Amino acid sequence: MFRIMAFVLCSLLASVSMAYELKIHKVDDNVYALVGDLSQRSTDNLGNNSTHGVIVTDEGVILIDSGASYLGAKQIHEAIQTFTQQSIKIVINSGGQDHRWLGNDYFQQLGATIISSLEAKADHQNRADEQLAFLESLLGDSLKGTKPFFATQTFDTELKLSLGGVDLELYHFGPAHTAGDSIIWMPSTRIMFTGDVVYNNRMLGIGPARNFQSWIDVFEKMASFKPDYIIPGHGNPSVLETATINTYQYLLFLRAKVAEILDNDGGMVDATKIDQSEYEYLENFETIAGRNAQAVFEQMEFDY
Repeated sequence: MFRIMAFVLCSLLASVSMAYELKIHKVDDNVYALVGDLSQRSTDNLGNNSTHGVIVTDEGVILIDSGASYLGAKQIHEAIQTFTQQSIKIVINSGGQDHRWLGNDYFQQLGATIISSLEAKADHQNRADEQLAFLESLLGDSLKGTKPFFATQTFDTELKLSLGGVDLELYHFGPAHTAGDSIIWMPSTRIMFTGDVVYNNRMLGIGPARNFQSWIDVFEKMASFKPDYIIPGHGNPSVLETATINTYQYLLFLRAKVAEILDNDGGMVDATKIDQSEYEYLENFETIAGRNAQAVFEQMEFDY
């Protein structure tokens, strides 16, 4: 029995050591971004094809998004320990995707409070089995140890939060990539943690919320804070202008192109032929661009 357990432990440690390494960006004093793989979920990235925010306070660490698996959460924790030995006190789930919350169980075992919007928690509860089945097909044994654990504190539209002299404001303005997406505003630094409201470096996917117009509205409300810096849900930290180009302007582009098709009595096939080459610089363009056009067409055709 001991030999079996030792073998399992060694296998798990080996999985972590071979995993895609999170890139650590220091954004401000005691504020960091952990940038994961830009490609799709895989055994190499443990499902963490996502960006995570970290705030180090005098009383402990606030983590934005816990990772897609138990081993993914462990990977995030180990990255944090390279710049602080403070314990993880609060984990905020910014949305409904697996890499936003399926690492919760790892951190709650360390004593962290888990926070999300009410809509995000409902989304977690509704899609947990589906997400785990999907991840199992991609991660295989790297998903071992992963158990759904839902937020222990929720909020409807906004929540003010303080820890160790750091004040945060959490807002759920409506669906974006997922139904429960939230933004986290740090007024003292003018840094915005956006979760999946912002994609940098890789192409966004219209996502399970299937509401691109609400996404546009949510982005506009986020941008009204005029953040100096953004830590997105995917890709590198950036200024607002970069996030606007990569996310907001792309959504507006799709809306305008599909409107032209509908005005000319075109159909779904025409949507798949939209020339999106100006966004070809974004990772995963080839696999996602066409699907995005189809999703926007499906939503817009009912309004015409």
